[in-house]
Amino acid sequence: MRPPYLLLDIDGVLIPFPGADGSTPVTHTRHDVVPAGRSADDPVTVWLDPAHGPLLMDVIRTGLVTPVWCTSWRQDATALIGPLLGLPTLPYIDLPRSRITTSHPNGYLWKRDHVDTWLDDVPAVWIDDDFTALDHEWAAERTARGAATLLIQPDPSVGLRAGHLVEVREWAGRLLATRAIARVTPSETDTP
Repeated sequence: MRPPYLLLDIDGVLIPFPGADGSTPVTHTRHDVVPAGRSADDPVTVWLDPAHGPLLMDVIRTGLVTPVWCTSWRQDATALIGPLLGLPTLPYIDLPRSRITTSHPNGYLWKRDHVDTWLDDVPAVWIDDDFTALDHEWAAERTARGAATLLIQPDPSVGLRAGHLVEVREWAGRLLATRAIARVTPSETDTP
């Protein structure tokens, strides 16, 4: 049985948005990266917390989840951001390069329809800073259909915290235990 996916966003999760005064958390270190299609003369500055790599690796090594990038960084997540955090090469959802002017063109996160199709009926925990109430309703509906879904929404000016990953481990552990019980419990139609 496949473990649930751990879908990871980057902006607002691993790269916090600057505060009103332009500040970033003191825990984060500056890096200049050159995303695909950009000139080396035009790098993008990102701020990453070096503690995130070991925290994520602790979760990945449990085998409770299958990590996947779910970000508009697409392949640059694994080529640029992951190595700065000491993460292995992770797959990514190849989100379309939509021309949108808001993160919620239909009242919910623009990625959601693509993620829903990509996930099919596989359980998932999704960490993103930009969910709406409609996204939470979608997660509840998936869970009710048997595809357990947990949304974790960090504060975009702070980003991912250790507690979020504790929540991932606990949720995935409970899901695994529930699945194990369901496999060994005889159904009502089984007769000796």
